[in-house]
Amino acid sequence: MHAIDTLITARWIVPVVPTGVVLERHAVAVHNGRILAVLPVTEAETTYTPAQRHDLGEHLLIPGLVNAHGHASMALLRGIADDLALMDWLQNHIWPAEGRWVSPPFIRDGAELAVAEMIRCGTTCFNDMYFYADEVARVASSAGMRGVMGLIVIDFPTAWAQNADDYLHKALTLYEQFKGNPLITAAFAPHAPYTVSDGPLEKVAMYAEELDIPIHMHVHETAFECLQSEERFGMRPLARLDALGLLTPRLLAVHMTQLTDAEIARIAQAGVHVAHCPESNLKLASGFCPVAKLQAAEVNLCLGTDGAASNNDLDMLGELRSAALLAKGVAGDPTAMPAHAALEMATLGGARALGLEREIGSIEPGKAADLAAIDMSALTSQPLYNPVSQLVYATGREQVSDVWVAGKRLLKSGQLTTLDEQAILTRTHAWREKIQAADQQAH
Repeated sequence: MHAIDTLITARWIVPVVPTGVVLERHAVAVHNGRILAVLPVTEAETTYTPAQRHDLGEHLLIPGLVNAHGHASMALLRGIADDLALMDWLQNHIWPAEGRWVSPPFIRDGAELAVAEMIRCGTTCFNDMYFYADEVARVASSAGMRGVMGLIVIDFPTAWAQNADDYLHKALTLYEQFKGNPLITAAFAPHAPYTVSDGPLEKVAMYAEELDIPIHMHVHETAFECLQSEERFGMRPLARLDALGLLTPRLLAVHMTQLTDAEIARIAQAGVHVAHCPESNLKLASGFCPVAKLQAAEVNLCLGTDGAASNNDLDMLGELRSAALLAKGVAGDPTAMPAHAALEMATLGGARALGLEREIGSIEPGKAADLAAIDMSALTSQPLYNPVSQLVYATGREQVSDVWVAGKRLLKSGQLTTLDEQAILTRTHAWREKIQAADQQAH
């Protein structure tokens, strides 16, 4: 018998690798934050002596969900400007609000709200793109959450930096700051082709290669963006990024609702990853990502919620369902994006896009014990014939009961263990009152 830290048993385990497998009455052995083995419960009981044992009953255990695109601290702007087109939403509402409110305390409190929500939804890793990434990193690290911090680059001044060179300088400083943190990594995050000029983009490509980190960017989000690029540069955004050397396996292109067949072939050839944000795209009427075509071209797909200001939640289970259903509707094919493929997109697909596939994304020996347990005993999940189909098409985030990151339990029977929920609510209410009062004064 081998002494280990933790043994977790569940009625069903979906390891994601191998594809399509559902293990019944199995256990995950965890030691020093990593998965030692996945094996039948009867075998685990004769092999290991755990310091802690968690018997989850009628639960489905999956790899922790990977939210591949978001703006965590925008949780404090949830619902501030709804039912608007993207550029109106950005230019007339969001950017002015950010200009007024973005500061280290705003970022810190917004990140805490977002991280708490994401943990409750079964998310164990998030890829962020926002200002003051050092504050977000501190919140995530303190909560025990895994995060990829976006090293923001934009041409225009904000509360965070004055110009592209200033953004790049701060990006490199932050990269050094995060180095060595077991939960925090970094990715360059130039905002979009329409907000970053050629020179800074070329530098981003160079530094990303030098530091061996991803590039995370909004690309082909709307038809207007593509039209504007053709008028300004004589080419579509992807062609411009290609000319600047950014179409490589480092690039995680977010949204990608406007794609020709030739562009799909090119990104497949280049190894570009695509982050699909179905609910944000639907709400802003930005267009439809051609998921089935991208899948057929073997482009790696991952899933993101976008920020809570344009979604309006950070619920990856809801996003899973939307992604699977929308893929079928857009393709006119009910076999597009089956349940197992949707779950892989939300787990291992995200890990691949962030360069973390050796660490997370599947329940395999040697990987970090980033896990989420979903209670499938609820009336709304019955009768249960296929646990993965039920997860994707009929399960809500309120059924997420337990979450572990690197073997540490961040959610225990529906209760946060590393964050003070009441304190977060108190600070969130204070921000709402402050923002609401200022808005009323302005009008």
